[in-house]
Amino acid sequence: MSEFIASDNRLGTYLKDRRAKLDPAAFGFGAERRRTPGLRREEVAGRANISPTWYTWLEQGRGGAPSADVLDRISRALMLTDVEREHLFLIGLGRPPEVRYRSEQGVTPRLQGVLDALDPSPALIRTAIWDVVAWNRAATVLLTDYAALPPEERNVLRFIFLDPRVRAAQYDWESVARFVVAAFRVDAARAGAAAQVEPLVDELCRKSPEFLAMWRDNDVRTHGEGAKHIEHPVLGRLSFEYSSFQVDGRPDLSMVVYNPATAEDVAKIRGLVGEG
Repeated sequence: MSEFIASDNRLGTYLKDRRAKLDPAAFGFGAERRRTPGLRREEVAGRANISPTWYTWLEQGRGGAPSADVLDRISRALMLTDVEREHLFLIGLGRPPEVRYRSEQGVTPRLQGVLDALDPSPALIRTAIWDVVAWNRAATVLLTDYAALPPEERNVLRFIFLDPRVRAAQYDWESVARFVVAAFRVDAARAGAAAQVEPLVDELCRKSPEFLAMWRDNDVRTHGEGAKHIEHPVLGRLSFEYSSFQVDGRPDLSMVVYNPATAEDVAKIRGLVGEG
């Protein structure tokens, strides 16, 4: 019977487990003898700025479903990792939390290794506001030499609207540009990054009448998979099939992989990438 109750109140069981694993001394609480390990309920409630009674009800499976805001505050109070926070939302609300934008740059060496292993397919990692933060050699050779640019300029919208070389490489530039703006709008909104994108949007509106018009259209699209064609200065026309994947454990990051569409494209790209 106890196992059934525990599984029926998965949120409460999980909260108790996380609470019990915390060291009170690390949070500045007294080191007096405690009946059970970890933080007390009222201590977690205080850190989360919610009522101790309400938190107790959550652990007891009473009071209905909590709001996303309450779960977010509890996750911070319990010092949950990203994957633990996601699990908390899944069992508390039946859905993952919304993507949170992060300002830090870079990826782990292991994730960079994944990108490198994908050569000769260009592959990159971008943030929710479409800043490119990692890439492989094929992406450098075929798309943009990201390393030659300061981090604040490694933004896909900047490339599409302000870089003549990137613009010239696009087949049907207008269609590509409209797609990028619409997908960018969705990703930025999902990440709650309105404040972060405002300076970029303002700058592009000033510098590009085309961007201003497309932004005012308020179109939205998702960036899952599709076809892409570019005109490379050395290799000529290249065709790709691209796919976009969310990075596990980092929902604010997406990996975009451009697979050469034909054996001929593969051979041409392999020859150029292998020269470096």
